[in-house]
Amino acid sequence: MLITTSINKRYRLLKLFVSNHSSDSNILNSPTHTRYTGLIPEPAIVNFFTGRIWSRRHTPFPQQKIDTYINHGYFETTPAVIAAPKLICRRCLNEQPYKFVSFPCAKCQKICHYCRHCITMGRMCSCDELILWKRAKTRKSKSPVQFSWTGNLTPHQQKAADELTRSISQYRNHLLEAVCGAGKTEILFTAIYDSLKAGKRVCVATPRTDVVLELYPRFQQVFQKITIHALYGGAENNAEFAQIVLATTHQLYRFENAFDVMIVDEADAFPYTYDEALQRAVVKAKKADAPISFVTATPSNKLLLQQKKENWGYSFIARRYHGHVLPVPRFQSLWNYEKAFQKNKIPQKLHTWVKQRIQENEPFLIFFPTIELMEHASPLFQEIESTVESVHSEDPDRKEKVLQLRNEQRKGLLTTTILERGITIKNVQVAVVGAENPVFTSSALIQISGRVGRNVQYPTGDIVFFHHGITMEMDRARNKIKEMNCHE
Repeated sequence: MLITTSINKRYRLLKLFVSNHSSDSNILNSPTHTRYTGLIPEPAIVNFFTGRIWSRRHTPFPQQKIDTYINHGYFETTPAVIAAPKLICRRCLNEQPYKFVSFPCAKCQKICHYCRHCITMGRMCSCDELILWKRAKTRKSKSPVQFSWTGNLTPHQQKAADELTRSISQYRNHLLEAVCGAGKTEILFTAIYDSLKAGKRVCVATPRTDVVLELYPRFQQVFQKITIHALYGGAENNAEFAQIVLATTHQLYRFENAFDVMIVDEADAFPYTYDEALQRAVVKAKKADAPISFVTATPSNKLLLQQKKENWGYSFIARRYHGHVLPVPRFQSLWNYEKAFQKNKIPQKLHTWVKQRIQENEPFLIFFPTIELMEHASPLFQEIESTVESVHSEDPDRKEKVLQLRNEQRKGLLTTTILERGITIKNVQVAVVGAENPVFTSSALIQISGRVGRNVQYPTGDIVFFHHGITMEMDRARNKIKEMNCHE
């Protein structure tokens, strides 16, 4: 499901429901008596907690200090899981009974509950508390906003940037649909710069860690005097107040009423597009009147229909920033490829393709449908080229391996769909093994194809779908790319 007006309404009703039915009057932004007496807030405390909802017992500050601020009324406190009259996770707002676990708790000596849906953010039970800084408000950066981007937008990019900036200034949701390689990030720069000058706090959220890692150095270069946080699983906490937050959508569980501008990049990507809790997290993290801007090369039909129904702003770019058309994938049969790998052999057509890439000194990505097949194949490719490695979502060295490929320290990478987005490698050539597999949807195949030809010096390249039978999704992907190439 998508973020819709109904989710906003549901969140407001949930707030009303909790405050009306819970025995704790502080649970969900309910008004409480404020006792700011004799204690001047430390800047570090204010900077870290502004806009956050956080575990009371696990903060970057001494517990005694946190308790003192709570006793002086600076924090609201709420159970992590509200038990009555119904189970509600206060962090991710899940209220589906089957996603809760009940157990005898050693801490409170009662039957306790925890939410399975957001357990990857750390398990919290109904006897644990979350804290919210009460005096949250927009905080302007003390330094002037320095905009260090020296590039030039194409007429199409400039038009989209103006439209996006206008929508944000009018507190209006916006959909930016632009082909892979159209320069969406550069379009965002101008809109974000305008928001920062107005003293607004901006969040760019995305379902994929790799997109955050790709965006972070680019934003640091453009906004050099602005504190920017990159938040993803395993990232270190930074106590400074950030005017720009780049975060995976999962990290938004830890924010509430924090952002004046919310941008969802790669809005069609898994798991965001299928997970209503992540969509609620986006709504929860932004301020009530803050607009949401959705950015994607492959919007779903639901998102397009919602844009029309709710009269959002809309921008469309069918050309890459360098003006060249999108590389069109070619289909190449690779019959019984799984059996070949099981016999510890690389299918001949794929073997030839890899050898050609190495001979021509072209970096390459090979996408596999499963981790198991990829890892079984990895040693076979290393016999051809020792620097070839494999990456997947749980690989702790994924960031370093991608950087090494970008820096020409590796010839190629084998990967799952984890690298279908948010990665730009100069002159990269791409192959998909098992393109007929259901994991390769038309959207995924379009995004994978979009890795090729992104650089102005290398605007073309090879994208090949190796398959054991052509599917409708493969046809849809190729036809959509051809259709986009026909637009002016």
